[in-house]
Amino acid sequence: QVQVVESGGGLVQPGGSLRLSCTTSTSNITMYEMTWHRQPPGKDRELVAGISGGPSGGSTNYADSVQGRFGISRDILKNAVHLQMNDLTPEDTAVYFCKAQGRYSGRTYWGQGTQVAVSS
Repeated sequence: QVQVVESGGGLVQPGGSLRLSCTTSTSNITMYEMTWHRQPPGKDRELVAGISGGPSGGSTNYADSVQGRFGISRDILKNAVHLQMNDLTPEDTAVYFCKAQGRYSGRTYWGQGTQVAVSS
């Protein structure tokens, strides 16, 4: 069992930035594919960004809607991932979730989410 905990959400004005963090209880985050998802009010959950597992830094991918504005990164020493969100718009308002998926087991572990609200 891997515990996943998100933090860093809050209220920000349009054009602002936030940095979300996802801490895990694993001792080796390279064994997991890490992704950020979000669920806007009244809508389905959607994939925002991902970073692959493995020891060599991980490849990244982004939803078209956040490409060029969001950046996902991994801290191997702290077994954490971060989501840097820039140039936020009201359409980015959502609960943001972090997911860890075992590279070999396929097991998935979700956090409880952190709320991001973009409003003037």
